[in-house]
Amino acid sequence: MRSTLFRSLYFQVVVALVAGVAVGHFYPAIATDLKPLGDVFINGIKMVITPVIFCTIVSGIAGMENLKKVGRVGGKAVLYFELVTTLALVIGMVVANIVQPGAGINADIASLDKGAVAAIADKAHPQTTLQFITSIVPSSVVDSFAKGNLLQVLLFSALFGVSLSVMGERGRKAREIVDEFGKALLGVVGLVMKLAPIGAFGAMAFTVGKFGIGTLQQLATLIGAYYLTTLLFVFVVLGTIAKVAGVSLWKLIKYLKEEMFIVLGTASTESVLPQLMQKLEAMGVKRTVVGMVVPTGYSFNLDGAAIYLTMTSLFIAQALNIDLSLWQQLGLLAILLLTSKGGAGVAGAALVALAATLGSTHILPVAGIALVIGVDRLMNEIRALTNLVGNAVAAIVVARWEGELDLQRARAVLNGDIVPVLDVDVEPQVDQELQPRPVAVPVTKPALA
Repeated sequence: MRSTLFRSLYFQVVVALVAGVAVGHFYPAIATDLKPLGDVFINGIKMVITPVIFCTIVSGIAGMENLKKVGRVGGKAVLYFELVTTLALVIGMVVANIVQPGAGINADIASLDKGAVAAIADKAHPQTTLQFITSIVPSSVVDSFAKGNLLQVLLFSALFGVSLSVMGERGRKAREIVDEFGKALLGVVGLVMKLAPIGAFGAMAFTVGKFGIGTLQQLATLIGAYYLTTLLFVFVVLGTIAKVAGVSLWKLIKYLKEEMFIVLGTASTESVLPQLMQKLEAMGVKRTVVGMVVPTGYSFNLDGAAIYLTMTSLFIAQALNIDLSLWQQLGLLAILLLTSKGGAGVAGAALVALAATLGSTHILPVAGIALVIGVDRLMNEIRALTNLVGNAVAAIVVARWEGELDLQRARAVLNGDIVPVLDVDVEPQVDQELQPRPVAVPVTKPALA
């Protein structure tokens, strides 16, 4: 039992996180040089993300008898994303108005470090709705895969899957090749995941070494308010949604504990995208739903980023003593409905979105992000964790809504009655020593209540 614990991925990652904090605190000079360890691990996962998404979506859609389901699943997913992220934006705005984290700072815009903002501001290009929609269609498929543009890859994968489905029996051979290629890619993921503890150690050591544990004392009200708001959003809002869908959020979090610890260390949800999709499918969510909802959610369903954007925007306004009227705040909310979309699961993407938001208001100066640059990384971990949980819940909700969730199996997996056999064992422990491992359970899918 003890050897099984030591060999488990989540235990190794936890030890790596603790070691990273210790090295960052006591040896900051050394710790800041360890950042490449985290970068190498994240890059290792990113190199297979787009082909894994391609294979998952193509295989799922090509195997569907009714192509109308594809559009229906996509439409339900986007509707859910809009409702939940809008709720997250509103919650963040309400809390910022109540707590007033920036009040009393009395920052002078002339004293802000505008040079530190320049690199971020250059990446921020506010888009109109039409420009955003146009950007989803790639001019080159190869370029989309190379740059890791999830929405463009998603579109091409869906079209390719539809094409194979229309071909019928003639497309069966191609679908089988895609399936086998997907399994091989998951094998690559399994190999890269063995580096997860090293990556988490390097990323955490760099964060603590660069900014210091004492940095937590700076802007403590903003950080504390943000952490509390995201936790309440996860356990109250997402918890309620998950309960309505028929599953326990707490059990889901326990089921995804390995992925959550990796995200905690790397501050990037992309580092666990392939494993998240695989685990959701293993617990009874149909592949088509997983393939459509999760990758799309990485751009459209960023709950943690939504809360972050409203809270930091109002924090900057309060710190600069800029009084925003109700109508101005509603206008800010309208801008955020667009700028909060399209962000990748990469650490720091929300900061770029914040710069785009401020640049679009013509009321709040972009230089104001200098007030939060120093603590952005400290808020990134909980932001990424919230995004991860939000996308897992979204896949379950849309699957239940569409009647594509094996609810009995999902509950059995989350209760630990079934340990699903994954295509690739990401974790090296032997689960049979802990509990019985039936391969499948015959169930009848319940109708959506």
